[in-house]
Amino acid sequence: MLTRRTWLRSCGAFAGASLARPLMLHAQTLQGFDKARSQQWRTQLNEVLRDNILKFWLEKSIDREHGGYYMHFDAKGQRKAENSKAIVTQARTLWLFARAARNDFEGEGLPSRDTLLAAARHGWEGLRDLLWDHEHGGFFWTVDPVSDKITSPGKHLYGQSFALYGLAEYYRASQEREALGLAERLVEYLEQNAYDTRYGGYEEYFESNWRKPPEGTQGYMGPSHWKLMNTHLHLLEAFTTYLQARETPLARRRLEELVQIQSSAVVRKQLGACTDKYQRDWTPITDGANGRVSYGHDLENVWLLADANRALGHSSYPLRDLFLALWDYSLRYGYDAVQGGLYYWGNPSQPATGREKSWWVQAEVLVSALTMYEMTGEARFLDVFAKTWDLVLTKMVDRQSGEWHSRIDEKGIAGGDKANNWKAGYHNGRAMIECMKLLKRLEIRA
Repeated sequence: MLTRRTWLRSCGAFAGASLARPLMLHAQTLQGFDKARSQQWRTQLNEVLRDNILKFWLEKSIDREHGGYYMHFDAKGQRKAENSKAIVTQARTLWLFARAARNDFEGEGLPSRDTLLAAARHGWEGLRDLLWDHEHGGFFWTVDPVSDKITSPGKHLYGQSFALYGLAEYYRASQEREALGLAERLVEYLEQNAYDTRYGGYEEYFESNWRKPPEGTQGYMGPSHWKLMNTHLHLLEAFTTYLQARETPLARRRLEELVQIQSSAVVRKQLGACTDKYQRDWTPITDGANGRVSYGHDLENVWLLADANRALGHSSYPLRDLFLALWDYSLRYGYDAVQGGLYYWGNPSQPATGREKSWWVQAEVLVSALTMYEMTGEARFLDVFAKTWDLVLTKMVDRQSGEWHSRIDEKGIAGGDKANNWKAGYHNGRAMIECMKLLKRLEIRA
């Protein structure tokens, strides 16, 4: 039965974000906030970013022989023989170096701006020279620069989103006009070939020449005709950064539409959670494993929506009930209140089944928890941050080999590769940066 409380919260998903002021919270009291503890957290976040994440990638990833970044390291941080390069993590690593170089978060003792920009430039040139399709436009999915082969030539919007994200951030840090020009060309290709004028959002998978594949083709992230919450989530963050780099009416329209999609189309209103898979017309696909709830994506969605609204000059308060619903669901079914951290996924309205704690999920929990604390002042969100950060510091950060372990299993044992074509320094590096910014704002308010 749809209760009044659930109905009110579901209405928040349709409210949109139209008030022309930034997300602010000066009326609510910050329950349980302690400036000294916040400053200690910021020091820890800075140290992990500097000594554990940036150090690892600066020392190990620069591929001076073939271009781009090395992206395959085992559990001890030793490089593997594999040298395939995927647009997703090549662009994420470019983003990390460029974002750290911009340093509006007041990071202390970081590598010099020149060092970080040089590492970012190396990645930008790799994207341009290795992964950009000079014949048809857009970025290939994977290449092998050793053999000079394009190993996965298709165009998937998940990969294109990270390319746009990395290029836009690199321009913001370096003012490199060629990188902005490539970002502008990529937006044009997405508009011409992938934007869905009938149903909204973007169709996701194409052959290398941007033709739709035959019916029944399997894409890189599922059937080629599917739309994914996950893809549109990262298009949301890409267009947020692109709008900050290049204010255009088109970028604004697409970002506003992506806010609508991520706050309504992908939300199962009576469930209070999101699902990932959709037909082209946004009919949800929820059979079997397709109906699972990914707690990390739901909570990442919260803070990326708030960030998008801030870039648009809109308030996120019309989405407050939605944000609370997504958090209430994740805390009820996916949170480890004893050890801290969130599990990976679970079936609808059931306790988590996928019970490993992934590195990227914990990173998104940290940012989202502080975002909700800033919005509501409720101590429970600060408590989630504190417990999850303690878990990350004590079990996930690898102080011997660098970077973060990819997972913590049900027995509390950390392990897994440090990097591959799906794991880079993006989720955790971004979390350190965003949490430092959020805590600084909270300290100013307190």
